[in-house]
Amino acid sequence: MRIDGREPGQLRDVKVELDYLEYPAGSCMISFGKTKVLCAVNIENKVPQFLVGQGRGWLTAEYSMLPASTKERTRREAKVGRLDGRTQEIRRLIGRSLRPVFDLGLVGEKTFIIDCDVIQADGGTRTAAINGAFLALYSAVEKMMVNKEFSAFPITDFVGAVSVGIVNGEILLDLCYEEDCEAEIDMNIVMSGRGRLIEVQATAEHFPVDRTEFDKMIDLGGHGIEQLVDLEKKLLGRSQI
Repeated sequence: MRIDGREPGQLRDVKVELDYLEYPAGSCMISFGKTKVLCAVNIENKVPQFLVGQGRGWLTAEYSMLPASTKERTRREAKVGRLDGRTQEIRRLIGRSLRPVFDLGLVGEKTFIIDCDVIQADGGTRTAAINGAFLALYSAVEKMMVNKEFSAFPITDFVGAVSVGIVNGEILLDLCYEEDCEAEIDMNIVMSGRGRLIEVQATAEHFPVDRTEFDKMIDLGGHGIEQLVDLEKKLLGRSQI
């Protein structure tokens, strides 16, 4: 049994509250066990300079950890005056994870900004943020479709993300913080609802991993993402996009 009593291939308890906030175009509070992330979508009627005049939109993301989200207070990056490398990496990851399933040619010259704020961190904050960002984006787009702002639905597939790691020689799904700290190799996997890979991040912390173990990690991650996509379908009331 794992630290929190789960089986090796078991996700943490996932809870989602859609439209958690009143003012954004779409939002959700998502929890993976003790990890909690608030995701919100705002829309600007403009695009970055490199897209001006092309009739296409853009999607980008912001990510931050609130000071009280960790056991020891996390210093606000605004206080430091710059984003650290981890923050920049994760915000880019979230954007890269969603753009492949978002038809930017259908939304006109609009920028979709997804803010992902970690309320409480216990491992897997980036994967939780990706799942929450997708749900918040879907909520925003669905409302815009009701208002006939697009000629066709711009989201082309579901998206799921999960962590996988090898801890004490065993492959585990959806690592909590203690497991992540002990992992010999940790991996973050992003896949579409149709099971196609969008991104894989993997690092061997203590020893190289062979291809067989790597493939097993991908397979376990895919199994977890299937469950997350099933949850998304239930929450959104759609069996397919």
